[in-house]
Amino acid sequence: MAAVVRGKVFVVDDNIDTDQIIPAEYLTLVPSKPEEYEKLGSYALVGLPDRYGQFVADGAIKTEYPIVIAGENFGCGSSREHAPIALGAAGVQAVVAQSYARIFFRNCAATGELYPCESQERLCEGFATGEEAILDLEALTLTKTATGEVFALAPLGDVKPVIDAGGLFAYARQTGMIGAPIS
Repeated sequence: MAAVVRGKVFVVDDNIDTDQIIPAEYLTLVPSKPEEYEKLGSYALVGLPDRYGQFVADGAIKTEYPIVIAGENFGCGSSREHAPIALGAAGVQAVVAQSYARIFFRNCAATGELYPCESQERLCEGFATGEEAILDLEALTLTKTATGEVFALAPLGDVKPVIDAGGLFAYARQTGMIGAPIS
């Protein structure tokens, strides 16, 4: 993925759980099948209350929001890997949250779908859905394009190279921990 992500943000608040990210009724979709992976993305965040608005437009399979901004405890709930996969399939490249449920954070790394960036302050009240932002994964900053305000992010640490590689298995192959898959 790119070191810099530019685009519109989609803003949610605290305790967004995995049922809101991808409701259980869509867990029958198999992400390893390309057509089902795309369909999974079209259902990302459909479990949110109506007050947030629509994340993926009707009839679309991708969102116009490459960055999700959240409050505390993003990704709480069940341990389903489908949650970061659905967001990644929808076109999300990063979530910037005040904090994460640890299982969601780990699933982001394991799947390599998106970067779980932690903000050093509460950003979900300072941004509005549709505003433009620039996320710099090297500088560890999120910039509000309209005002030029720059917000610091916590380092991703050992998670970043795993996500850069495309997930845990891709990273293990890339670093020689495991061999290439047998054809």
